[in-house]
Amino acid sequence: MSSSGQIPDKLYFRIREATEITGLAAYVLRFWESEFSEIRPRRTESGQRLYRRSDIEAILRIKHLLYEKKFTIQGAKKHLKQQAKQTAPADSSNLLRDIRAELETIRSILDQ
Repeated sequence: MSSSGQIPDKLYFRIREATEITGLAAYVLRFWESEFSEIRPRRTESGQRLYRRSDIEAILRIKHLLYEKKFTIQGAKKHLKQQAKQTAPADSSNLLRDIRAELETIRSILDQ
């Protein structure tokens, strides 16, 4: 976890920042992207990964399940799928927050 124990208040995080926040190696993050649909970083034109806050939160949930609760990858996937069914309304507000943040970023780019 980062030195403050919290996720910094930013829209996007490069993979180096994501590794610092989560305490995981970059190859682990890349592997988990292929295993867990909850992790979907954006890509820059040059192909660099940009993780959103929701991606970092998902990574931390997965890390907790795998490292602390000792779930297998398949068990963690099943658990996350069951949780998603139970918390669908909360996910909608997160989606709206992400969309709003992306729109604000686009607006600031266009205003330059």
